[in-house]
Amino acid sequence: MGISHANPGEVVDLPLGEKLASTATAALVKTDELEIIRLVILAGKEIATHQARGEVVVQCLEGRVAVTVGGKAQELAAGQLLWLKAGEPHAVKSIENASLLLTLLLPKVKTPSIDMVQEASEESFPASDAPAFTRTVRP
Repeated sequence: MGISHANPGEVVDLPLGEKLASTATAALVKTDELEIIRLVILAGKEIATHQARGEVVVQCLEGRVAVTVGGKAQELAAGQLLWLKAGEPHAVKSIENASLLLTLLLPKVKTPSIDMVQEASEESFPASDAPAFTRTVRP
């Protein structure tokens, strides 16, 4: 069974407080260009150095984490956020039970437009080329 994502205009609850330790990390919104994840990370747990395909905003909703970027660790506490460029290596270690809201702006996937397809077709088969075969019709 797939994860249920929020629909446009739908209110999403972000459980905090006593529910934090029993709440799982979940993708809340997922589109081609945007992903929003509620990340629950319990005290002492670590997420090893990694990077995201797109820009990331990490907002701490509850608790405290240490985020290491460029070899420098900095604390992120409830009510604070951090922005990372696409591909920026970073690691996270939870100082205390924490709930983070991650917003990922994913790079657009380029799809060929009709004009590009037509142009490629014309380059492959220019109108000035003679057909591969000819047929003479005699009356």
